[in-house]
Amino acid sequence: MQTTLLKGGRVIDPANGIDGIRDVLVKDGRIAAVGEVAGTPAAEGAEIIDCSGRLVLPGLIDTHSHVYQYVTGRFGLNPDMCGVHSGVTTLVDQGGASCMTLPGFRHYVAEPAESRVLAFLSAYLVGGLEGHFYPELYRPECADVDATVKSARANRDIVKGIKAHAELGGFARWGVDVMKKAARIGELTELPVYIHFGQLWPTPETGGRPVDPDSILTQVVDLLKPGDVLAHPFSRHPGGFVEQSGELHRLVKEAVAKGLKVDVGHGSHFSYKMAAKVLEAGVVPDTLGSDMHGYNTSVPAPAGTPDEHPDEEHLFAGTSRFSLVSAMVSLMALGLKLEQVVPMATSNAARLLGMSDQLGTLGVGREADISVLSDETGRWLLRDNEGTEVIAERMLQPLFCLRAGKRFDATAPILPVPKVA
Repeated sequence: MQTTLLKGGRVIDPANGIDGIRDVLVKDGRIAAVGEVAGTPAAEGAEIIDCSGRLVLPGLIDTHSHVYQYVTGRFGLNPDMCGVHSGVTTLVDQGGASCMTLPGFRHYVAEPAESRVLAFLSAYLVGGLEGHFYPELYRPECADVDATVKSARANRDIVKGIKAHAELGGFARWGVDVMKKAARIGELTELPVYIHFGQLWPTPETGGRPVDPDSILTQVVDLLKPGDVLAHPFSRHPGGFVEQSGELHRLVKEAVAKGLKVDVGHGSHFSYKMAAKVLEAGVVPDTLGSDMHGYNTSVPAPAGTPDEHPDEEHLFAGTSRFSLVSAMVSLMALGLKLEQVVPMATSNAARLLGMSDQLGTLGVGREADISVLSDETGRWLLRDNEGTEVIAERMLQPLFCLRAGKRFDATAPILPVPKVA
């Protein structure tokens, strides 16, 4: 395999405390050296890539993707479009595969992909189908604790957690019964449980018992263990981190102190207004998932799949193009520093997956997963699905990545085109 020298970029490697201008030498698919390498015997004969003015980061990790392509209907996107061709080296599919469908996920998605593809296994037998259309597939009786535990234990190389879904009106229909099963699976497998906060209260379509949205977090937090993940903290919908009063839910900081983790899970429900409230209250997410899927991107829908979504706001009006890197830009536009955001998509994400010994760092000897981004200053207009606009004064865009030393350019059609303010 060819030797490559990434020369003179700003290397940020939070796990190793590195932030400065460095060279990174890659040989035989692994990181051979980080430092002043150009001109030394070690770099002799290397292909030199000038990274001046660019960010050179540990391979980015998307903790919330939907890439069980075709099997999950319109939800599942192509893994390499969301992964290496978007500058991301590792993807975590959130709940697409189940104990029944994981073998297909491994064989047809994870193994052929150039990106590293992992899974948070669905607590439901059917996995992440388009269950918003068929809610009866997501009742408590459709979750099998023993079968899911067996599957997760037998596939620990790719199963890194458990996904507890939140189908429309789930609390209205079934209360915490499904969450209890998911929590039990997490306990028995000793894996993190990823909890989606969304529209769990009654809607005209779902019916069910009345639910106080502010009570949902209270009920769910009581079920969880340290290391479990609360997703979508910046959701525009009630029932999450912001109470109906507009204030931070009284239990959020208690949950974080308990050891629960917070994942952005950007997606369609991301609200700049809600994000500002949560961040101003001092709650900063641990990890940064993009939550891209076929309903909130411009990817053509597979033939025969639904043209609409029961939650119309899932059809992302803010933009039909985004990526993990554009989610980083959103957080920086809200006031977080680059130095705070990079760990979310690298070292913190690796820790969440229990893979700090393999991912999230540019340590010498590690597999060469590296993301290279442009970094510009100016003024760009960002817009969420509520129509709220913010100005980004710093714009990051993926240029290319190395996955196990192999180069992939950032050519995905879903990558956003920045709009100058």
